[in-house]
Amino acid sequence: MQPIKNIIFDLGGIFMNLDFSLTQQAFVDLGISEFAQMFTQHHANDLFEELETGKISEEAFYEKFRAATQSELSNDQIKKAWNALILDFPPERMQWLDTIRHKYNVYLFSNTNRIHYDAFTEIVKRENNCANFNQYFIKAYYSHELGLRKPYVESFQKILEEQELSASETLFIDDTYQNIEGAMMAGMRTIHLVAPLTVLDLGL
Repeated sequence: MQPIKNIIFDLGGIFMNLDFSLTQQAFVDLGISEFAQMFTQHHANDLFEELETGKISEEAFYEKFRAATQSELSNDQIKKAWNALILDFPPERMQWLDTIRHKYNVYLFSNTNRIHYDAFTEIVKRENNCANFNQYFIKAYYSHELGLRKPYVESFQKILEEQELSASETLFIDDTYQNIEGAMMAGMRTIHLVAPLTVLDLGL
């Protein structure tokens, strides 16, 4: 078997702690009882797929969300509830990343959106004195910029082709199994990293 030369990391659940139940509860508290049918860690309906692939703007998302839920929530109410799932960046994981990036070619691939991106970049800056989180990676790929999202195999193929990476020499690490399946379909090697394990437990 060929040695691993490249690692593509997921973000949430890998370096950034998330709690999807907090966003679900925040929307329930705002009267949106059906939110769990719209978005979870493992599923996104068409509206959230559009948001996470950059097909609609932040403003358009708020308008479409109000229409879909027949609500009159303000943009700020939606934003606050949507961002509730974002927790923290444990500094020991960031220190580990700083070490591992000198051993491998490291990349990031995250299903996210502009609203979450603005929120988590501010958190990592505040908590870890990190002015530019993306500097840890040769390139950070975010679904709303790439126009493709996990678990679709095309998203992985796009990154491999753009970076001229051999799939057999590339390891993908994610905490969501559907995404692991997509990477496997692209021929990549994978690690499904599930709590309570963290990157600190990886023998890399």
